[in-house]
Amino acid sequence: MNLDIRAGVLAATFLTIVFFLISSITGVQTLLSGKQVKFFKLRRDQMMRGWRLIGLGLFWVIVSIGIYSFGEPVAYHFITPSPTVPASLTPSITPSISTTPTITETPTITLTPAESYTPTPSSTPFVPVAVQARFEGRLTPPAEAAFSPLIFTNIGLDEDYNPVGPGIQFTNPVGHLYGVFTYDRMEDDTQWSALWYVDGELVHYETMPWNGGSGGIGYTDWDPSPELWLPGDYVVQIFLGKDFQISGSFRVIGEPPTSTVTLTPSITTTPTPSSTPTPLETPE
Repeated sequence: MNLDIRAGVLAATFLTIVFFLISSITGVQTLLSGKQVKFFKLRRDQMMRGWRLIGLGLFWVIVSIGIYSFGEPVAYHFITPSPTVPASLTPSITPSISTTPTITETPTITLTPAESYTPTPSSTPFVPVAVQARFEGRLTPPAEAAFSPLIFTNIGLDEDYNPVGPGIQFTNPVGHLYGVFTYDRMEDDTQWSALWYVDGELVHYETMPWNGGSGGIGYTDWDPSPELWLPGDYVVQIFLGKDFQISGSFRVIGEPPTSTVTLTPSITTTPTPSSTPTPLETPE
């Protein structure tokens, strides 16, 4: 049976409450029975034993409160959450390519995005209507859900899904970039979304019902064509339902590589007209 850190903390809290009840009840019973002992020394010893049991019960109350309040943060400080990665998401905005060759050997490519979203500037992050149209999960997020800050890397992830060579500035060609985070107290089927902006313009997004369990390591990623990594300041925002959770930023520098198409000219032969002999007149 899988037991996450939160379940362990709740189990430990329950056990300390049980210990409190046992100590307190036993202590009260010992005090009551000690009052009926006739001999002073025996009565005093039994009364002291009863008060010690009641004091032990109060100690278990303090331990219970401490475990419930601080158990999870302390556990996450020493224990790395087991990696549980949500399914790969790729409902991205993919520009369509239309070639307009000129009479040269290397015509240029005109990129015409199939969809373009330019959100209205706002101080409060929000999910665009076009992304909300793809929602399938529950929109009310767990009240205690928590995410760590985003860590970015374009090198990759190790076997435990930790980022390799993290950074905040990347030089073209960027390649496949990950935004890694840890999470806790999540609930499956809650709609979650990741929005990628460059200089205020939405260039990529992911959205789906959550299926990564209550705690672990997750990531959002983008692996577009090399020419789509435009230089600028990028911001990645994480939402649960329509509620903003966290954001992270990084910078891309250097011009992206451009795609070219090389035409191979073909030779077409055009036949030249030939003379057709005219008939001669035959004398009568």
